[in-house]
Amino acid sequence: MDTPPMNTPLNTPPVNPSSTITPPDPDFSPAQRARGRALRRAQLPWALGGRLAGLALTLLLGLTPAGAALVTATGRWFGGSRTAAVLAGAAALVLLGQALQLPFGAGARSVRARYGLVTQGWAGWVLDVLRGLALTLLLVLPLALGLFALTDWSPQRWWIPAAGAAALLTAALSFLHPLLIEPVFNRFTPMPAGGLRSTLLALAERDGVRVRDVLVADASRRTTALNAYVSGLGATRRIVVYDTLLSTAEPREVELVVAHELGHVKHRDVPLGTALGAVGAAVAVAVLGLLSTWRPLLDAAGASDAADPRALPLLAAPAALISALSGPVQCAVSRRIEARADRHALELTGDAEQFIAMQRRLALANVSDVDPPRVLELLFATHPSATRRIAAARAWQAGPGRTARAAANGTAAEAATGAATGAASEAADEAAGEPRATPGESVV
Repeated sequence: MDTPPMNTPLNTPPVNPSSTITPPDPDFSPAQRARGRALRRAQLPWALGGRLAGLALTLLLGLTPAGAALVTATGRWFGGSRTAAVLAGAAALVLLGQALQLPFGAGARSVRARYGLVTQGWAGWVLDVLRGLALTLLLVLPLALGLFALTDWSPQRWWIPAAGAAALLTAALSFLHPLLIEPVFNRFTPMPAGGLRSTLLALAERDGVRVRDVLVADASRRTTALNAYVSGLGATRRIVVYDTLLSTAEPREVELVVAHELGHVKHRDVPLGTALGAVGAAVAVAVLGLLSTWRPLLDAAGASDAADPRALPLLAAPAALISALSGPVQCAVSRRIEARADRHALELTGDAEQFIAMQRRLALANVSDVDPPRVLELLFATHPSATRRIAAARAWQAGPGRTARAAANGTAAEAATGAATGAASEAADEAAGEPRATPGESVV
């Protein structure tokens, strides 16, 4: 009689190694990952090409006589005076740079349109380009005139007052940006009174953050991407929500995004970033001041000294190089700040599951590469990848003391509908068919 086979390792059915080493991703399907990866690969040549081309043009004009010839020629068109050379030369540099970026910007837009992320027509896109150009000229031309007034005062020591002015200008632009720049590209309307508005204001109050208003940006004119942010300083601070987010997400999910953004305010990320930017601008100007006295550079650029308008491209070249080289450092700092805001949202709400769900929604709606190559993340990413943020949320959820923190922050069922959102409760009851929302966390 045959002996039944014994259950030994020799006759156990083989195990597929991939099934034990790489379990299925619970958050993103292979198709979703592939779609985000394909968009990233399609956009990368345009984005990286635009950066490299812009830097190459700036270095070419600044480190060869070509830039000096451009300033001289354009200055002659407007009378040939020193002032004409400065203004015409600065305008020419801006126009050339913008013209060079046009095909790269159009290429990236076309790619995003194929993935359903663009709602704006080409005419609207061109209008935005012209608006950006006008704003750039309005900023650059007075700055160039002031800069060369200082170099005329002292070709060797001009950078001392210029460094202070650069720091002050950086701080002023940070304060004025929501008032002067943002309205040029978007229309903002107050969020209608109701449950969501009351809940967002209550969330900010609970977090100890004063906000002036809750506004809705008409982002749908350009994109289907989802976003929200808190902008401004002091009296200009406001919560801004994309209308695409309002039309796509549940009220609870909007709260999750805003909770993250409140983390930036709570940790004073905007003032800190402004201060660091001001210091960086001052240091960059000081470096330019030292380089502008180096005779080999002046000879290469075809300029006599820093007071010579033909030195304008030379001053622009090191500035562009410093910006490019400092980019990865700025991105690293930004990723740490965003991770801290994520933790703040988790501590504020105690709702890791909703945090994870919202991260997933945003990643899919924005067709993000949820796990990009590490080198690209280190060089260019201002936010951690979606998979990293979700993993961090799960690690926080599993950490000691989470239950106590969640209860303290009102995330139990009773607290979620209790006195912490009393003002929101009445408004939510009045909103027909609108579910009551409770403070949540964020993922943007």
